[in-house]
Order: sequence, then structure tokens, then C-alpha cells
Amino acid sequence: MDFETIVLKIEGPVATITLNRPPVNAVSYEMGTDLDDALNIIDLDKNVRAVILTGSGEKGFCAGMDVKASIASKGKNIGRHLNGVYNRLEFFNKPIIAAINGFALGGGLEMALACHLRIMTDAPGAYLALPEINLGIMPGWGGTVRMPRIVGKAKALELILLAEKISPQEALRLGIVNSVCKPEELSVRANELALKLSKRAPLTVKWILESINKGMATTEWESFDIAQNSSREIGKTKDSQEGKKAFVEKREPDFKGE
Repeated sequence: MDFETIVLKIEGPVATITLNRPPVNAVSYEMGTDLDDALNIIDLDKNVRAVILTGSGEKGFCAGMDVKASIASKGKNIGRHLNGVYNRLEFFNKPIIAAINGFALGGGLEMALACHLRIMTDAPGAYLALPEINLGIMPGWGGTVRMPRIVGKAKALELILLAEKISPQEALRLGIVNSVCKPEELSVRANELALKLSKRAPLTVKWILESINKGMATTEWESFDIAQNSSREIGKTKDSQEGKKAFVEKREPDFKGE
């Protein structure tokens, strides 16, 4: 399937989505639609077990909302549309790795925050920021929800109200990204992580993602019930039996997603 604003590549168990709106991969309504369509394809492909989301070019991952395009797209609720797509990223049943090549700003950072894991390069000019307040607006695609969960309320307020630039090392210290690497290592590191995840039992990965995401959106006591229900469902799978059998037989498990 051809897309207007992204490139989708599937190799074995790994699907790679590359944002492709030169020069800075700014987010548009059409990009949201393309991302949603790509996720539909990946969801239906049972061979795909992990996803990488990255940006094209050398400047950065994504510069955020295309302001000119958003003004031109009158009659289209870009905020509601992109919120729906970003929420789908977060609640997707296969792990999504954001491979942040350079800067990720505004809606671009919000997109990365919706992913399950994040790797960032330490390239010159690489930084993260939610600078919407400089335009008289606020992060509207999940930044005010996801950032406090990662860095805490006080730090999130500082980063958002002051539009602070976050260096790669500071992002790592704050837990916004899982690791930092050299620019030339990003693709390899992301693929290695995706392949490692692809060897996990797919249904178990699905239930773990769901358990954590749903658990964070409710009370502590309800989250325990969610975790227990997920654990029971995992126990019913053939993969759970294969995992235990492989452990006893001292061999690598062969998970089928069943």
C-alpha cells in the first residue's frame, strides 16, 4: 500500500514506519490517516511482532504540527483525529519503538511519548521539547497526560510552561527515553531491540501492554484485578505451556502466538 506521508516496510517480524514529510516530517491530518492505515496493516499481519517508528532525513524525527497545513484544513478536526491515532499507538497490541533521529518537538514528541519504548540519538541538534506555549497553545495530543506520568507533575509543568529544551542525556536521566546512542547506531539498535521483542510470546506481550496501560488509567486496587485477569488469560495460552516446557528441557521456546 502506498502512503502520502509515511513509508511502511515489513521485514520478517519487524515493521518499520518512517515519517516522510520533508524537510522536518511535520504532522498533518493526512499523516494521522496514514499512520492509522499502517497500524491496520500491521495489526492484521500475524507475522509482525514489533514495530519501529522513525523519521526520514537527517534533521530530526518530527517537528510537530504543520501549522500552515492545520490552518488550511478547515472543517477537519485535526486535534480529535491525531488524539485518536496517538492513543492507538499507546494501546497497540504489539510493542512500538520510537527511534528518534534528532529533534522531536511538540506533536512529534507527543507521538514518541505514545510509543512503548524510545531510543534517541545524541546527534548535534538533537533535543526534545513541548514548545506549544510559545504559539499561545498547549500540547493537545497527549503531552499533558503522558509527560507527567513519566517525569512527575512538577517537572512536567516546568518543561511545558517554560518550553524547556531537553538534551538526549537529560531525556535519559528523566526516563523520557530508554537509551541514547550515536546517530549511525540508531537503526541497528532499534532493529536489535525489535528482534529481541519479537522472540517473546506475542499474546503475553499483548496482555502485559494492556495490563500496564489499563492499570495506569484506574485505581491501584482495580489495576491489581486487571493484572490478575491478564495473568489468567496468559495461563490459558499454548505459548505459556511451551515456555515452561522449554525451560524444563533447557532449550529456547518456540512461541507461536497461540
